[in-house]
Amino acid sequence: MKKDYYEVLGVSKNATDAEIKSAFRKLAKKYHPDVSKEKDAAEKFKEAQEAYAVLSDKEKRSKYDQFGHAAFDQNGGFGGGFSGFEDFDASDILRDIFGSGFGFSSSSSFFGGNGGRKSKRPTKGPDISVIFEMSFEEAAFGTETTVSLNIEDKCPSCDGHGGTGIKTCSECNGTGYVKEQQRSILGAFITQRPCHVCEGTGEVYTNKCSVCKGTGKKKVKKNIIVKVPAGVDTGDHLRVSGKGPAGENGGPNGDVYIEIRVKDHQLFQRDGSDLYINVPLTVCEATLGCKKEVPTLDGNVIINISPGSQSGQKQRIKGKGLKSPSRHTVGDLYVILNVIVPTKIDRKQKKLFEDLNKTNLKTSDFDAYDKFVKKN
Repeated sequence: MKKDYYEVLGVSKNATDAEIKSAFRKLAKKYHPDVSKEKDAAEKFKEAQEAYAVLSDKEKRSKYDQFGHAAFDQNGGFGGGFSGFEDFDASDILRDIFGSGFGFSSSSSFFGGNGGRKSKRPTKGPDISVIFEMSFEEAAFGTETTVSLNIEDKCPSCDGHGGTGIKTCSECNGTGYVKEQQRSILGAFITQRPCHVCEGTGEVYTNKCSVCKGTGKKKVKKNIIVKVPAGVDTGDHLRVSGKGPAGENGGPNGDVYIEIRVKDHQLFQRDGSDLYINVPLTVCEATLGCKKEVPTLDGNVIINISPGSQSGQKQRIKGKGLKSPSRHTVGDLYVILNVIVPTKIDRKQKKLFEDLNKTNLKTSDFDAYDKFVKKN
């Protein structure tokens, strides 16, 4: 038993043409197989298409209102064998309701595709992204590297044209599509498909290129040189213009985006253009103070450690960080002091610490703590 057409579209029997079109528009957007992910979308779209094809036509709607589905019985039933879909061009409905650029694929099995000739306008090729992993030092000072790509580039034999001697396609007479008559439970109807000979362009070559088989493209391995500026960081992108895949119809090549990934360093940690390094100190060095040799990216420097320095204290060495590729400035190097308490000592060292402990090294920092302990 077939559903009532008015029920399928969700309109009343007194619905206007505008209301019927609006109802079908909503259902088509919801259930068209090119866009819908619902399990029974194809079947629901067929029902909506069938209902709209009848109710949008005054003559068909009148017959349906009088006789129901029997009006379109293939066997006639009412003296004419009227099927309801003779010479029904579904692509016209698509353009009428959605416009020529609605976005359904050209292989739509219901509306017969966009029905138009494939554009010959030159278009830019697609952009691609490549990951480049580099050392910390390469990122700090900049580098030049070669990146290998496997892409579709312009065919060198035909210069990307696909052949020579352009002429109108005889299969579609230059329209870019062909019409096909199909049958359904409602009878015959016409759909439009992109021409398989010219692939929708309306034109063919007298002499097709034997290298690219008329596509104008050829898969190649291309090496491009990439200059990486100093100071780049993980997540930065570099654009190499015009070195990507070939465009369409003589359009320019796409771009190559290099995504930077920087390896960690053994000693340095990074925060933007600033660098941080943990410098270990012995108890004696921290207590008495000393001169300490500290590595930087361009050689070692000597810094003064003040007597009584504590773990976690920070000293800045100006201009020893990284260059900023965008602001043309240089960051700083921050030295984080880390006082190391020995876990193993010999007898002599132990005796020295015991003697030192007898001298009561406690400072005012211990006063509040000792008072609280004694109070409790």
